[in-house]
Amino acid sequence: MGWRRIRFDRNEVAGAFGDIGTDFPLLAGMILSAGLDPASVLAMFGLMQVATGLLYGLPMPVQPLKAMAVIVITQKLAPAVLYGGGLAVGLAMLVLAATGAVEWVARLVPRAVVRGIQFGLGLQLASLALGRYVAADGPAGYVLAAVAFALTVALLGHRRWPPALLVIGLGVGYALIRGADAWQILSGVSVRLPAPVVPSARDIATGFVVLALPQLPLSLANSVLATRQVVADFFPDHPLTVRRIALTYAAMNLINPWGGGVPTCHGSGGLAGHYAFGARTGGSVVIYGALYLALGVFWSRGFADVLRLFPLPVLGVILTFEALALMRLLRDLRDPLDLSTALLVSLAVLGLPYGYVIGLVVGTVLVRLRRPRWEGGEVGSEPGRSAGPEVGI
Repeated sequence: MGWRRIRFDRNEVAGAFGDIGTDFPLLAGMILSAGLDPASVLAMFGLMQVATGLLYGLPMPVQPLKAMAVIVITQKLAPAVLYGGGLAVGLAMLVLAATGAVEWVARLVPRAVVRGIQFGLGLQLASLALGRYVAADGPAGYVLAAVAFALTVALLGHRRWPPALLVIGLGVGYALIRGADAWQILSGVSVRLPAPVVPSARDIATGFVVLALPQLPLSLANSVLATRQVVADFFPDHPLTVRRIALTYAAMNLINPWGGGVPTCHGSGGLAGHYAFGARTGGSVVIYGALYLALGVFWSRGFADVLRLFPLPVLGVILTFEALALMRLLRDLRDPLDLSTALLVSLAVLGLPYGYVIGLVVGTVLVRLRRPRWEGGEVGSEPGRSAGPEVGI
């Protein structure tokens, strides 16, 4: 059982914050743009984190579905469409897992393509972190980010003084100096539980077309294939199948909408981020989920005040190291042609509309044309043990 491998020490606490740079801004953006109930969104998101940590016993991340989040934030879709899209993508992934289609895709796609997807995602995260988050607070934000970056570099991999806790503390201190009202936050405690939601058949159909279809290629590439590969890199003694990852992905999205939660997934970047900041067991994800549960149940009425405690420049630094941890995995490609394919895939991910699906298809075709016979460990097999970092990134 996964829970037998769980620890709760300072490194698990520090590693818990390794994915906050991705999750927190997306959740806040959806809550504010679509008028979602903060109690429902935060509590359900936390519940999924806790359940995943207990089930896997690894720092298996739970993240908002990125393509869906971007569409909801930019187009200000109605909450009902988001909930319907969550159920639709959950049903689609359940079909892919139950029929064995997801395993067929995993056998077909070579490791070079998976590495390219990971590298491209890392470039996207780094671009977001450095181009938007670090620059969000002007000169003072640049200074804050520089101090946080130097602190992280100095202590990354340090088991006694993990940097994430100090960086988060630095951000909270900065927010308080800049006017965040700690007393107002502490005195604003009130108990609120997730509000039940019943999506209609029309919501599910609309959500499938508008949200699920753009999301599925990214989910197959990053949430399932790339996440399975990162688990093999960092935790070779705990192999996972793509079918198991797809099933928990499906289960989360078949549960979330009924409690007013946003659609969620696993993700290779989140796993790399948790690991980079010290997480080695599911304890980190349980701790991280408990934080969101507490925010949703006790502090959802003052969510706007809580947001100020997590300055974007600090989240940008954490996100940068998550991106670096993901991009560093490219180093195990020894064949120059494999490396070239991976870089081509990463450029498609970074620069093209629907870049994940284009990179996945084009990269796979290129490798298959060059290497038509499936070879163990490259094409047509579960990834074997590959060198992953032992400490830090």
